[in-house]
Amino acid sequence: MTSWDPSRYLQFSDDRSRPFLDLIARVPTHPSTIVDLGCGPGHLTQHLRARWSDAEILGVDSSPDMIARAQADNQDPRASYVAGDAATWHPDGPIDLLVSNAMFQWVDDQFTVIERLATSIADAGAFAIQVPDNAESPTHRILSDVAARPRFEQFLSGVRRLPRSGPADYLEFFATRGWSVDAWSTTYLHVLQGDNNPVFEWLSGTGARPFLQALDDDLREEYAFEVSAELQQAYPRREFGTVLPFQRTFVVAHR
Repeated sequence: MTSWDPSRYLQFSDDRSRPFLDLIARVPTHPSTIVDLGCGPGHLTQHLRARWSDAEILGVDSSPDMIARAQADNQDPRASYVAGDAATWHPDGPIDLLVSNAMFQWVDDQFTVIERLATSIADAGAFAIQVPDNAESPTHRILSDVAARPRFEQFLSGVRRLPRSGPADYLEFFATRGWSVDAWSTTYLHVLQGDNNPVFEWLSGTGARPFLQALDDDLREEYAFEVSAELQQAYPRREFGTVLPFQRTFVVAHR
């Protein structure tokens, strides 16, 4: 199982937070109970609280390190955090809002899991999801292409590549089950600062981690070096920073 580093993930917290804000801004309901599934280090809970001041909020994440960070930083008496795998986790009762930010792309057979979780949404409740839709971007192509080189292939051939799921996939899923659906796609142009290949720094906190963790120290260093070199060619630094286009899919479904 891939482990996650809260500090590295939070390195670009402002850029990573914006899609979450755009997602919850389109939720039309007024939930009393909210589950943030894949909550990470809990840094987005404050935005849920700002939007819904009276809600009970539960953050769930499969990473013990992320949950430990969320619990340590938590100053909200009506928010709590527990470890749980989205593939098997069950809520204790009906949920008014289940929100998930950049998590379901990591879940095998995600629509089966979403269908199971949807049965826990209360009447007039909502399910809000944001996932990256960049599986065909240069970042992921480079990760896969370098992984296929002879020195790395035997160790990385089994690393799961992220699927591509667009707005139409989620619209079809929820609408055919009788939900009202708002689905859309946005491409963000993140302007990353730093001279030390900020695109690789971004990836090393998320999409590159399964590849890096599958290698021993020596091969990991070689793989990182080769990926970093390719990324610098694909995403050259400009005088104002390095531009990382990032397409994301959003869906807000409500009963």
